[in-house]
Amino acid sequence: MSVTAFKLSGWWYLLLAWFLALTATLSAVFIGEVMGQMPCTLCWYQRIAMFPLVLVLGIGSFSSDFKSVIYALPLALIGAVFSLYHSLTYLGIVRAAIVPCGSGTSCSGSSMTILGGLPLPYLALASFIMIVGLLCLVIRKNKS
Repeated sequence: MSVTAFKLSGWWYLLLAWFLALTATLSAVFIGEVMGQMPCTLCWYQRIAMFPLVLVLGIGSFSSDFKSVIYALPLALIGAVFSLYHSLTYLGIVRAAIVPCGSGTSCSGSSMTILGGLPLPYLALASFIMIVGLLCLVIRKNKS
């Protein structure tokens, strides 16, 4: 297979990562602005990591600039760490000194679940993990 074909398939991974980041960002904006649910502190930290991914991955995928992965991967990893911590707190495995959902809407409430009870912290973690995985595939495809 030629180098061009590898770069093209790497482009698809980058585009899919952008689409995941865009979907997560639009979902967070919908929950906050349309549904009126205020995010907790940990949700804000995750948003701080997710929102710039839309720009970085969008510019990278539409200009076929695979170096954008250098900027996107640390953001996605940081977001995954916050999401993991939030998910462990949600499960009760980690007892946080500061309750992440102490004011406003609780992430553990039924209004913050979708698809029959899937909590939003788990969806954020899944999104970040998938984005990290796709970015690793872009790196792997473009090294060949």
